[in-house]
Amino acid sequence: MRTVEVIHPENFEQEEHFYPKALNSQLHGMVSHFFNLDHQRIVKRYNYLNPQVDPESLKEILGYQTKHFFWGGADLFYVTTEKGNRKMVVLETNSCPSGQKSMPPRSDADEYRGYRYLIEESFIPNLKKKRLPKGALAVIYDKNYMEVSGYAATIADLTGEDVYLIPHFNNEEQFVDFKDGVMYLKQDGKEIPIRAAFRYVTQKPWNRIPTTTKTFIFNSTLVCLSGGRNKLLANKAYEFYNTEIAASGLKIMMPETIKDVSKVEIPLWVQKFGGKAVIKNPYSNAGQGVYTITSEEELEDFLNEDHSYDQFIVQSLIGHYDWSSHGDQGKFYHIGTVPNKRGSSYIADLRVMVYSSPKGFFPCAIYARRAKKPMSSDLKGSSWEVLGTNLSVKKGENTWDSDTSRLMLMDRKDFNTLGIGIDDLIEAYIQTVLTIIAIDKMAQNLIGKKGQFKQKLFQSLDNDASLLKEIMS
Repeated sequence: MRTVEVIHPENFEQEEHFYPKALNSQLHGMVSHFFNLDHQRIVKRYNYLNPQVDPESLKEILGYQTKHFFWGGADLFYVTTEKGNRKMVVLETNSCPSGQKSMPPRSDADEYRGYRYLIEESFIPNLKKKRLPKGALAVIYDKNYMEVSGYAATIADLTGEDVYLIPHFNNEEQFVDFKDGVMYLKQDGKEIPIRAAFRYVTQKPWNRIPTTTKTFIFNSTLVCLSGGRNKLLANKAYEFYNTEIAASGLKIMMPETIKDVSKVEIPLWVQKFGGKAVIKNPYSNAGQGVYTITSEEELEDFLNEDHSYDQFIVQSLIGHYDWSSHGDQGKFYHIGTVPNKRGSSYIADLRVMVYSSPKGFFPCAIYARRAKKPMSSDLKGSSWEVLGTNLSVKKGENTWDSDTSRLMLMDRKDFNTLGIGIDDLIEAYIQTVLTIIAIDKMAQNLIGKKGQFKQKLFQSLDNDASLLKEIMS
């Protein structure tokens, strides 16, 4: 049975909040160097390699302060074109990403690692800026206890206050409710007001947390609906922002994407991509609701499934050179890991987590994940086992496990296997920042002058009846 915990100050224990693999890891020198680069040096280096980019625009983007999307992470593939041009391509952006428990320390004295950077430089400054109701501090969650308890312990240590660690699972007992925009914790027959809550609620958060609240929620469900957990709106946000920054020479790189696709249309779009595509339920996460299609059998399996939403997105598939989608942008294919002793190379992605601070954006955690099976020119069996990199394993309605055997740290051992360098890290970081800003701007557009959620505008952008019924007013 899940219960609310009270986390007292001075109770942060490293062993409880990091994977054993990460506890005694040593940060790779190149990654350490990347984390020590300031905005000026990043701009200068990036502009030197990309002279078409306006340095002042990039400097302004890295210094941008968000209004709604305060911390997030992007998943990226490092790919190349037929002409050998390397790119970092954004798969999706996540409004409450994991990553802290996989991060090596930046120094021997770096006890809290990314937990401290995020809380000290983003959560607490935003807490101080806002006029909030009186009340306690909380962390609400429905997944990833190792990290959420780490956040709670870090907040308690840095504020000197007790922090409530509150389970907030879908279709289970609810320990909180909202009255006039204020979150209240129901505890021992009492109602405890919460002035601010760090949110790690991943499964349909909009059905039990209002889009706008007086309690400061870091990040709000508005961010999820605007693209942080809505792949459909995220893609539209990227396109809007790409138009806005076109003159700067910058662009969010993403697979070719067809939006607002009903189930009956899907075979036509798969055919358009040469029979190879990725179909996504726009509102799922943790590797759920993603279907890689490389054969008629895989397409039939998808069409025979029951789906809880009405709209899908279809994207070009990035795979091996011999079996990637052909789209309007040509063909992207995976570079893959450096071949091991058996000559096997695996598809891997990169998760880059960043936060917005009074001084702009900064990275706080990076890790990589590889697929189960190696790439080959002749694809046999399940394409997901060759293409899928997500580590989350769903064991039940609200029960998860993680396949850490495929986790790749930014340490001296794993990083060398990835086959990327400091310029790839800079590119991934800039792409992540661009996606966060794009979704933050979408969130701003969905809020009226009086702070109300623009339901009609949202519906015009995402007219999925099943989703609209779930959104808590």
